[in-house]
Amino acid sequence: MRYILLTPLLMAALTGCLLLGQDTVCTEADADLQVSAVWRPADFGGRDAARIRLCVNGTCKEKTSGSADPFAKISVRLPDDTGASTVPVRLTVTSGKSGDTIVKDSVRARLTEQHPNGASCPPSVRTATFRAHPDKGLTSTRGMKLQG
Repeated sequence: MRYILLTPLLMAALTGCLLLGQDTVCTEADADLQVSAVWRPADFGGRDAARIRLCVNGTCKEKTSGSADPFAKISVRLPDDTGASTVPVRLTVTSGKSGDTIVKDSVRARLTEQHPNGASCPPSVRTATFRAHPDKGLTSTRGMKLQG
C-alpha cells in the first residue's frame, strides 16, 4: 500500500509537477510607458523623402521616413507618473523636399497594459502602437504587411 501512494508523489516530484517551494522565474526585460507609430518607408517615398513627427501629450519626436528596412518606428516615451489611460496623439508627415504637409492626424490613444516578463513579473507598463498610413493617418497596426 505504501508503494502505491508514494509512486505518484515521486513521479510528480521528478517531472517538476510538484509546486511546493517553487518561485516564479522572471526575465529581466525592461519596458517604457510609450506611444509608437510604425510605417513602411516605401509608403512615403522611401529614404529621407518625408519627416515623421509624433507628438504625445505635448512631447514630440521626429524622424526621417526610413531606409531600406521594410518598416520604421518612432516612439515617444511618457513620464512614469502618467496617470491617464488615454492620451492625445498627433501625427504630422511633411515632404522632405518641399516641406508641404502630406499627412496630419490626431487621435486619443488608449494605453494598454503590458507585462514583458509575464503577468506576475515586473515591470507593468502601458503602451499604444499605431500605423502611420499615407492616406488614412494614424490607424491600427492590425494586418500591416511588412513586405511589398
